[in-house]
Parts: sequence; structure tokens; C-alpha cells
Amino acid sequence: MKMKSALHLCLLFLGLQAQGQHGSSLNEQQEQKILHFPEDHSQAEGENLAHVKIAPSNAEFAFKFYKQVREEVGNKNIFFSPLSISTAFAMLSLGARSNTLHQLHKGLAFNLTEIEEHEIHEGFQRVLQLLNDPHREIQLNMGNTLFIDDQLKLLQKFLDDVTNFYYSEAISSKLQNSAEAVKEINKYIETKTHGKIVDLLESLDDETMMVLVNYIFFKGYWEKPFNNLATRDDDFLLDAKNSVKVKMMHQNKAFNIHRDEQLSCWVVEIPYKGNGTSLFVLPDEGTMKQVEDSLLKETVSNWMQSLKKRKIYLDLPKFSISGSYDVKSLFKKMGVTDVFSDLSEVAEKTHLQVSKAIHKAMVDVSENGTEAAAVTVIELVPLSAEFPPPPHIKFNRPFLMLIFDKISHSILFMGKIVNPAAKEN
Repeated sequence: MKMKSALHLCLLFLGLQAQGQHGSSLNEQQEQKILHFPEDHSQAEGENLAHVKIAPSNAEFAFKFYKQVREEVGNKNIFFSPLSISTAFAMLSLGARSNTLHQLHKGLAFNLTEIEEHEIHEGFQRVLQLLNDPHREIQLNMGNTLFIDDQLKLLQKFLDDVTNFYYSEAISSKLQNSAEAVKEINKYIETKTHGKIVDLLESLDDETMMVLVNYIFFKGYWEKPFNNLATRDDDFLLDAKNSVKVKMMHQNKAFNIHRDEQLSCWVVEIPYKGNGTSLFVLPDEGTMKQVEDSLLKETVSNWMQSLKKRKIYLDLPKFSISGSYDVKSLFKKMGVTDVFSDLSEVAEKTHLQVSKAIHKAMVDVSENGTEAAAVTVIELVPLSAEFPPPPHIKFNRPFLMLIFDKISHSILFMGKIVNPAAKEN
């Protein structure tokens, strides 16, 4: 007799204290398809480029998911890790077949006429290798863990694949003892996210036999820290009539910037030390929806390729926000439904289903990117008459933020900051 159980899939992410820098480019045809920065250096010949093959799909998924979240939350802060969600569901697809598998591939923006199934998993395998390189300047960790009820026997192939491709830990747990299991999983999550995500799980369904956790933690230091002596109280305009007080940071330096006249927005790259970077996108007043509707991998690639170094007056608010999302509900609206009723290739004699999929992400942006470091830099620049004067780009109204890892061509996080003073979305 088949035991009908619920696989509780828990997705979570956490990051971050600020932001990065570098990547790589291939031939021209491939460059158009992946997110890359103009100064990227070529990859060493023969290096494993599996991650490049999945980059376009992961970017497409990020923007598709963003638009679904926007529809759900309306005019509120948004912040999530598309890579965390993609990785967890790609890993889960190892336990799916037929229609469920097809829906997952489609939902994650993978087209099997362009990429083979094994290449998807090899791509994520390579992303995980690149992100978890201990020699990086950025503190970046990403991983997967399966908490498995001790009554459940996983199929050996599924276990081998999730261990091989996704470096997943498998932890035997008494999930039927719900209170103890919740405590154990929450403690694990708290440790992996350096104390940033606490008590994420409130409860487990009675029939839960497996919990999948994906975490990502990012902590970066600005390549050019802001001087905290230049930070001032200022107004952030929520809309035409309302504003909130924020701590506004200031810099007067050269940054890679681009003015997109077609979409009426400024794009500013603020790099981290190491191989991470961020794009801050400031739509002109009243054009946020137009910019959001145009969020596609082609748009962002175009921005990246159009960046030019120029001195600017930059104002950016300090903020710390988080977002929590019911991924199950969002995925269903994106056409991924069967994974929540049948996963047949995970365990012996047991058809599992995803009963819950949750995602939480946090971001903390400040002068250094971390409270624990202070840098004093005195810069001397030649005095010159500047024509035209540097533009003043002031992020004092709703803006978008994307955080990239240039080595793996991955969008680690993305969000919209509508109110920097609001903690939760």
C-alpha cells in the first residue's frame, strides 16, 4: 500500500550587509545571452562553463518571479533571492517525472530544446562550487539540506543525485515529533544564516516526511565605502504626498553609470570588493511601472554593456528590509501545480507532495557593508573645471536593486525599495 505523505519544502535565504565587482565573457553570440559587465575578463580556456548555460534561464526566472511577487504585494518593498528558489526547485526536479517535471522546467524558464536535463544540474553544481569558494573576498555561502523522517526510505538514485549535483546534506530527523523537529530545523537555519533568520518555521504538517532547506548568505564590503561623517537625515519620497526620514549616505566619486532615456531611469553600478556587484536603478518620478514591466534579461544586459565611468554626486539611503513569500502560491500562479501533489521519484513506496514552500530574504545596506569594519581613506584629486557638471543621482524615491555574482553570472538577490524605513514587506 502506498503511504500518502507531504514533502514539506522549506526555501529560505538570507544575506546581507552591503555590496561588489568582476566576471567573465565568452564569444559574442553567448555574451548576448548572459548577464555580463563590460570589463569582464575572458575565462581561462578549458574552464568548466556549465554555469554559463543556465545563466539566461536563471535570469529569466528572476524577472518572471519578481513580476509575480509585484502582482501579489502591490506597492510594497520586495526582496528575495531568485537563485535560492531556482536551486531548491531544480534540485527537487530530480524527484519528478512526466508532467510534474515538464512544469518545473517551464516554471524555472528552462527550455529542453536548448539545454539538456543533465546540463541544468551540472550548471547548478558549478554555481555552488563557484559561490562557496573559500578564497573569495566576499563572504558567500549557499547550500542545501534535506531533513528526512527516519521512517522514510529515499530512492538511492535521488539521494546520489542531490548529493552529487547539489552537495546536499541529508539529516535523519523525527519529523513526526513536530515540535522537536521545528526546533531542530530552525536552529540549523539560524546557524547557516549567521543568526539573521530566526524561528522561520512555525509548524510542520502532521504528515511531513521531508523538509528541503536552501540557504544563501552574502556579506560584502563596498569597493568604495561611504564616509559615515557624510551621512545625513533626509526625506525619502514615498509618493507625491508622503515621505519618511532616512539616513542618506553620500559620495562624490566616479561610478559606472548609464542613463536609459527610453525607460527614463538612471542605472548606477556600486561594486563590492571581490567578485560581487550591485545595480541600483532609479526610475524618474512616475515611471517605476514602465521600468518594472521592461525587466528582462535583455534589458539588464543592455544596461550592463552601456555602463560608462563618470563622476557623480550619489545619495543612497541606509536601509534594512526583509521579505517573506509563500512560494507555493506564487508558483501555482506561474503554472507549476503538479509538484504540490505528486513527486514520485524521491522515495520508495511513497508518493510525496510539497505541502509548503516558504522563502525569506533580508538585506542590510550601510556605509561599509558591515558594522564591524571601518576604513579611513583620504583621496586627493586634481582640481579641474568640469564640463558638464557631474549629475546628482539621488535615490530619494522608490528604486530597484539587483545583486550579482560576476563569476557565476548569477543574480543573487533582487528587490524594490519603496520604503527604506519599513522592515517587513
